Formats: sequence, C-alpha cells, structure tokens
Amino acid sequence: MALFARACGPWPLWSRSVLAVGIRLQSTRLQENGTRPGTGIEEEEFRVLNLKQTKSQRLARRKAFRPEVPPPRSQQMATDQDWGAVWPGPRSFNPSAVPLPIRQGYVTKRNQMSPGKFANAELMKIPNFLHLTPPVIKRQCEALKQFCTPWPKGLETEEKMKAHFPLTCVTSDYCHALPTIRNPLSRIVTVQVELSALQLDRHARDKLLRLVGERYNPETDLLTIVTDRCPLKKQNYDYAIYLLTALYHESNTVEEWEATKCEADMEYFDFEKSRSKRNAEATLNWGRKEGDSGWQQVPQAYADAVSRLFNEGENEYNIAKYKEQTIALLGLAEEKETK
Repeated sequence: MALFARACGPWPLWSRSVLAVGIRLQSTRLQENGTRPGTGIEEEEFRVLNLKQTKSQRLARRKAFRPEVPPPRSQQMATDQDWGAVWPGPRSFNPSAVPLPIRQGYVTKRNQMSPGKFANAELMKIPNFLHLTPPVIKRQCEALKQFCTPWPKGLETEEKMKAHFPLTCVTSDYCHALPTIRNPLSRIVTVQVELSALQLDRHARDKLLRLVGERYNPETDLLTIVTDRCPLKKQNYDYAIYLLTALYHESNTVEEWEATKCEADMEYFDFEKSRSKRNAEATLNWGRKEGDSGWQQVPQAYADAVSRLFNEGENEYNIAKYKEQTIALLGLAEEKETK
C-alpha cells in the first residue's frame, strides 16, 4: 500500500470522503450482525456502566429466619422430679433450669423490685450451691459409707479424744469469686496443745514458759503456735510441728551452768532452795538438829503461799493467804481459840 500510494500520489478529497463512508457502513454492519466479516466469531455486547441506582437495580431483602424458641425448661418440670439429675454438679446459674422465682440486683428507684432471674448477670457471677441440696447430700453420704471404717473404740467422749490426741491443728479454707482459687489467708496454721500433756518437770516447764512468752494461756493451759511465713499451708504446718518439737527438747535440756546457779541467779523464787525454807524449819524445830526424832517439815500450803507472793507479786489475795499460813505455821490460831 505504501508503494502504491507513492506511485499514485495523494488521493483526491472526494475519494477520502467515500472511503470514510465505506468504513462507517462496515462498522455499522458489524454492530448489527455481531460478527466479524470473514471470521464468523460473535462479539459480546458492550455493557454500559450505570453509576446511578435505579428502582430496577434494587434487590429484594432476604427475610430473616427466626426459629421457634421453646418455652423455658422450668415450666415443663414435674414437681417430683430428681433434682440431682437436673443439677448434678457445680455450674453457673441457668435461669431456664431453675423453677424458682429468684431475684437479685440493685434497685435504682423506690418501690421497685429487684431484677428477675432471666438475663441477670449478678446471679451468674456468684457461686451457687444448687447441687448440694439435702437429698443429694444424703445420697452422696450413703455412697461414701462403703469406703468408711468404724469409729475407733475408746474415743466415745471428748475427754478420751483429748487424752489420746492432745494436739489440735486449726486451718481455714475460703470460697470466693476471684480469678485465682488461692487465698493468702488460707496459708495460716494454728497449732494448740495443753501443756499438761507434754509431761514436763518443774525445770522444763519453767524453761518452756520463758521461751514461748505470751503464747501460753495460764487460764486454759493452752500453748498456741501460729505460723504464716511460708506460702503454702503444708509448709506452715511442718514449720509449726518443728517449732513445737524444738521447744520440747530445748526445755528438757539442762546445761552445765544451770547446776551452779544460786538463789540470786534464779529467774523465779524456788522455795526449796531459798532462805525462807531454812528459817521456817528453824522456827518449827527450835532446839533440835536436822535428823533428830520429831523433826518437822514445812507445810506445803505455807511453801505455796510464799512462792506465790514472790513470783506473782503483792496483792490482796496473796498477802491474806501468806498471813493465814504464817499464823497457822506458828500456831497462833490455836492459842487464840483456847483462850
């Protein structure tokens, strides 16, 4: 075509217009037939993009499918049903399974009832004991009887149990609604024992009382040891038993320097080693020597009165008791009666 155009020269204007009309006619025929001439391939229809929404383009909304909700289970329950089968174990509160008109919540207005059980978050937050009804507890106890042993003989009363088991251990467990099941207060262990059950002599008892200090209650004769240093309850219990064992053995230990103590070195007034005993014996046995026939010992009541006066201090009761025992020791009361 290029060689032909060069050879023939430029086309006249009327030929150009005829060529343009021929091309337009050919394109119009292609659009009407939808095929290319000579190929036989059908062309797709040119789709127009319409950005403006019309009524014909609106889609029909789908209808939401709502299943039929059955009535609450509590309305279909029988009055004589087995509640242990409905609520067998601990679980969160379920309003449809509890046939009780339970209400809980804060009331903002006056004369307004508390929120009901349905859609009540307060009832679901707290722990419930609906699985521990009396019939269920009785049934569980009957099932556990096969694993129990008979009650030991000789422990029928509290006195017998204290005689065989003088040690008492007190611990605490807490039930609360927190993210953790551990409570810091549950680690505290309290161990109590009667001091008379330890079978201590006078020296060991005095030494133990000085070691424990205010942990001993003379009115109830109880020694109380409280441990809370360790993070676990078992560790605190072992530590309390260790302290009790160490106190017992240390109290029964007699050091060498304790045998050389005199009356001025004693932590308490010992009547057996005091000058008061020697003076009282000299008064009772005037003109006699120790070991002679008729040698009299100091009455125990007088020894207790003197010891209480020195150890506990002067008060109205101790002074009156000391006066009474002194008059009885000297025999002045008998002479007054004879007169």
